[in-house]
Amino acid sequence: MNAQLGAIAFVVWRESVEALLVIGILDSWLLARVANPQRPRRFLWSGVAAGLAVASFLAITLTGLGDLLSEDAQQAYQTVTVLIATILIVQMLVWMRRHARTMKRSLEMTLDKAVERRKSWGVFVLALIAVAREGSETVIFLYGMLSAGAGGSLTGGVIAALAGIGMAMLTYGLLRLGGKRMPWQLFFGITEVMLMFLAAALLMTGIDGLIDLGILPRLSRGLWNSSWLISDGSAGGGFISSLTGYRAQPNLMELIAYIIFWTVVLGLLHLRRPLGKSAMT
Repeated sequence: MNAQLGAIAFVVWRESVEALLVIGILDSWLLARVANPQRPRRFLWSGVAAGLAVASFLAITLTGLGDLLSEDAQQAYQTVTVLIATILIVQMLVWMRRHARTMKRSLEMTLDKAVERRKSWGVFVLALIAVAREGSETVIFLYGMLSAGAGGSLTGGVIAALAGIGMAMLTYGLLRLGGKRMPWQLFFGITEVMLMFLAAALLMTGIDGLIDLGILPRLSRGLWNSSWLISDGSAGGGFISSLTGYRAQPNLMELIAYIIFWTVVLGLLHLRRPLGKSAMT
């Protein structure tokens, strides 16, 4: 699997693990706290299926809309999608920093209220929102990467996505079994850094698209040339570029955008509490 397909598999893997974590919390709570969990569990898994259907509908809509556009309009559409994917990744990282400590408790409190009121539809809606949110984010991320040429082809992207789902199920099982040795906190900390670099790579693709569309100026020619060290046109350099946004010959606009990105992202994350353990246990 090349670097670009690896990036797609990584995003699906990370988002699927997060979705599995939420569903696992809900299902475990129902089994432990409800005397007769069969009915609410049916609503839980129905909500999961509905959430997947919402994400699938979004994928079909995005792809269909892109196919209807002219070549010039497609370039603008894909550039906007890449930038939206960048923003969503950053928003997701900030959200996790803010809510990780209380996520499990918040989910269980919501379930408490739903069960007390004998409203199994509350379980359905909670699962629907959780899965639809993760699934929709994943769809936009993948479409953004495919728009940036990250997948090479739709078939390759689908294969990479399926590989990511398989890895997520394996990872979730291993982390559940060995949570004390490999805590959720460490897992999300490592993937958080990887997602920040991936967001930076998508941003650079979006900036290049805006420059090609004439919306942003280059401001300069290549400020330097580090191709002698790492060429972003080579296999290894392309791997680094697709995962970090590295450019061997960046222009001034690209450099400014990259610096602003890291300043804003690190500033936002620094203002948030560090990831806690309660959401991961």
